[in-house]
This record gives sequence, structure tokens and C-alpha cells, in this order.
Amino acid sequence: MIYRELGRTGYKVSQLGFGAMRLPMTEVNGVQVVDRELALPMIHRAFEAGVNYIDTAVGYCNEDSQRVVGEALKGWRDRIVVSTKNHYYGEDESAWWTNLENSLQRLDVEYIDIYNHHGINWERYVNAVEPRISKWMQKAKDQGLIKHICTSFHDTNEALVKLIDTGYVESITLQYNLLNRELEEGIAHAKEKGVGVVVMGPVAGGRLGVRSEVLANLIPGVNRVPELALRFVLSNPGVTVALSGMSTMQMVEENVATAADEVSLTEEDKAVIREHVERLAEMAKLYCTGCKYCQPCPMEVNIPHIFELYNLGQVYGLWDYAKDNYATFPNSPWIGGKQADACIECGECETKCPQNIQIREQLKIAHAALTA
Repeated sequence: MIYRELGRTGYKVSQLGFGAMRLPMTEVNGVQVVDRELALPMIHRAFEAGVNYIDTAVGYCNEDSQRVVGEALKGWRDRIVVSTKNHYYGEDESAWWTNLENSLQRLDVEYIDIYNHHGINWERYVNAVEPRISKWMQKAKDQGLIKHICTSFHDTNEALVKLIDTGYVESITLQYNLLNRELEEGIAHAKEKGVGVVVMGPVAGGRLGVRSEVLANLIPGVNRVPELALRFVLSNPGVTVALSGMSTMQMVEENVATAADEVSLTEEDKAVIREHVERLAEMAKLYCTGCKYCQPCPMEVNIPHIFELYNLGQVYGLWDYAKDNYATFPNSPWIGGKQADACIECGECETKCPQNIQIREQLKIAHAALTA
């Protein structure tokens, strides 16, 4: 495993991080929980392979992710950098502290290494964090409950640069991958300013986790698209960690194998990738990370899955697979939800989308394409 300096935190972390958002689930007494029999061996295998950075949050895996991470940390705590998040931006200080206390309890740790504002943007920073919540964060740090003040980020490149220049956070978790390179300037600025960069969604929320004749063998010797995607992210000198939301042991094995070397691409390789991806971008009018912030839909429209299928066809040309899956997913016990034509255009989803996707219009386009 290769290790990198996480900005000015002083931590030396594995270039592959374990994202605990997509752990395998099962049903217990009618409630969806993480399948411990599958998840714990996966996390421990990653630790054994040298992964020493794990990221979770309050709401992940039906609010069960932090508990499982805590169980996995037994015997490993002193060797692992733990990252979690606080999503509260209101004015009730006790509510913010309750989130922190719950995270400490669920993780069963005395302190959290990397404590993030969850999903910050510039407006939230100016109106909530700077005048109010930053003081609570600092108090928690002074008490030794958290070690470093950090954030996950959903906003523009301009906002990213401004946030870095405040000097407030030591590490930023953000979206960056082959299909979304909008924050490259901000990532370079973060490196210059000594701010760590943790990338979420290096395989674009699973979009680059599929077989694709469009991208396979684009670079000599790299015939798996997920490997290409991971290598692309880690070839950026401003990136410290690529978080992979691993949900199977196979994913763990493949990712740790890729991250075991320098994961470098030549400038020629990157130029080939950029040219190819820019051509594909003309095809991909919709970009969805699969963050699921748009859920739940009051009409049970499975927006993330519909957009995933649409992108598989639109970007990769896998229309047969996408259409077959679209026809059957409402009856699947593992996926469920309704197709796009169940949308009543209430617009609730669009108020929650960090990518500002025009979801109502794109659902119509996706439905037409997937039923043609």
C-alpha cells in the first residue's frame, strides 16, 4: 500500500480509503441493517492490506454504518484514521452536540480523527459555519473529542477555492472522477495550501464500476474500467485519498491490488483519457453521482437508479442492459421503487440535489429513452 500526507493533519494515510456508505445490507426483524457476516470481513481484509482510512456518516446504511465501523475497529483503533460527519446546520447547539455524542457512542471511540461538516457549500459556510458552528467544532477539538476540523463539499470550483483560503479546514472530501473534473483547479489550490483532498465517488457512484467496451483498454495494460477510474483519480498529485464505497469482497481485493503500487499514469495516458472523456461528455447530458440525497421520493420514484440506467446507455452504449433492467427493477426485492412516469413533478427532489440537476425534465428524457 502507498501512503500520502493528508495535508497539514500530520497523518500519513493509505491512498485507498474505505467508504462505508455502500456496505452490504440485510433485513432483521423487518429493518434494513448492515450484513455483519459480509461487511466485517471486508473491512478487516482492507485493514490487513494496509488501508488505514475509513469514512462513514450518521445516515449511511440506514444509520447502521457507524456501528459496524465501530465493531470493525476493535483491535485496530490505534492504526486507523476514522472519518465521520455532522450534518447539522441549524441554530440549536445541543442538536449538533447530540450528533457528535451519538457518533462517538456508535463508533465506540474516545475521539474522532477527521470530523467533517457534512455537505458544506459556500452559503452554509457563510451563514452557519463561520458565525456559529465553527465555534462548536473548535470547542469539541479543545476537549479532545475530535482531532481535526474538516468537511465534505458540494459546490463550485470558485466556492472550493474560497473555502480553502479561509484556512478553516484541514481536509476536504469532494467529488472528482473521469466524468466530473470540474474541481481540478480547486484540488491543485488545496495542495498548494496544505489542505488534504479526499475524493468520494472515484468510480462515479458505480457508473465506472461496470464493463465497458467504450473505456476498456483505453490505456495499455489497464483493461478494467474501475481500475482505470481509480488510477485516474490517484494520478492527480493533489489527491490524498480515493474513497471507494466497497460492497463486496471482490471489490476490496481488486481495489487494494490497484492501490498497492504508485498508481501512476503518464502525461500521454492522461491526455488520451481527457480527450476521450470530453467526447463522452457531449453524450452525457445528465450527470448523477448516485448520492441519493434526492430520496425518498413521495411517489417512490427510484431517481438514482433510473439515472444510473440512463447513463449506462447514454454514456457507455449499454442500452440493452439498461432497458432490460428498467423494465424489471420495480419488481426487484433488492432495488424496488417506481419508474420515471410515476413522477408528479412536485420538485421536492430538485431542492435536495447537490448537483442541481433538473430532475423532473431529465426523468422524462430517461423514461423515453429506456422504453424506446
